[in-house]
Amino acid sequence: MTSSAAALRELRREFEARGWCRKPTARILLELLLNLSLTIAGAAVFLTTASLVVRAAALVLVAAGSMALGTNTHNSSHYATSRRNWVNEFLTFFGYPFFLGLSATFWWQQHVTVHHTAPNVVGVDQDADLAPWLARTGDEVARTSGLRRFYYQHLQCLALPLLLAFNCFNMTKTGWVHLFRALLDPDRRTRKHWFDLAAMLLHYTCLLALPMLVVGARPVLTLYLLRTVFVGYLMFAILAPGHFPAEAACLSRPPDPSDYIRMQTFATVNFRVGWVGRLLCSGLQYQIEHHLFPGIAYVYYPKISVVLEKFCRKHGLPYRSYQWDHVLYKCFATFRKPPAALEALDAGWDTAQV
Repeated sequence: MTSSAAALRELRREFEARGWCRKPTARILLELLLNLSLTIAGAAVFLTTASLVVRAAALVLVAAGSMALGTNTHNSSHYATSRRNWVNEFLTFFGYPFFLGLSATFWWQQHVTVHHTAPNVVGVDQDADLAPWLARTGDEVARTSGLRRFYYQHLQCLALPLLLAFNCFNMTKTGWVHLFRALLDPDRRTRKHWFDLAAMLLHYTCLLALPMLVVGARPVLTLYLLRTVFVGYLMFAILAPGHFPAEAACLSRPPDPSDYIRMQTFATVNFRVGWVGRLLCSGLQYQIEHHLFPGIAYVYYPKISVVLEKFCRKHGLPYRSYQWDHVLYKCFATFRKPPAALEALDAGWDTAQV
């Protein structure tokens, strides 16, 4: 793996020479403004019309625009939008706590620090820990008995669509817990935690309190709750395909640091989308590229993918890519029959699978 690590560094130097490490800030900001405009337009229509059909269409626009804005500023949370760190952090605070009501400091900790260094590692990556509601691996099922085992074996795949309705609510709650614990601990809290709290409070002020003063509480609360539910479904549709299919290996323990590249490629798959999916995902369909080069803007991932796939084939690394609908089916199949977690990265894993 030392040779492939060195080759990966050489690959990055090649990307730099081709200009793919530059920050396309203007384009990313234009896409963010488009997503924000679509969301605001959809919200205005929802709050001012009585037609259920028009409201339903407006709700779809609000949810899609909100999710697209979240994936766009996800790029900023990895400091990939601008050369200036304060711009990336401002955009992260705007997209996560202010616009979506999700703690930015929690996201930086759970996603950027933990998930990206140990994807699908049981007991480390919180994104892989769905207990007690869902079991990701057969090992989790085997450790249970009675009604819980029966639920995991026969009912959790049926409960999944209902549970996803609470996906975003749960992330909000977990983020608040993380934020309050940090603020109450003098050794942990930083200026970012206070910014996070201010942005979260502004979220409820600007997205709930002020609109209620204009059009009343009922339509605003209805839109807010429905948006949160729909965004929860979209989160699963965009974030789960990269790591939840059985083809994305779960590890029962952290691998050796020298296995970093293999861990990222074994635990990650790509999925192919159309133009709507590209707007929604902001590059998250290229999970392999994103995990190996998180600091590179998603704008360059289509070009990088061509080079990276050849690199993976050359070094015996898996590079899997599926159609979006097919990989979503695979995600649901995982919960119907959870796969076994691996004790260690298996060199015999199906690296030729595409």
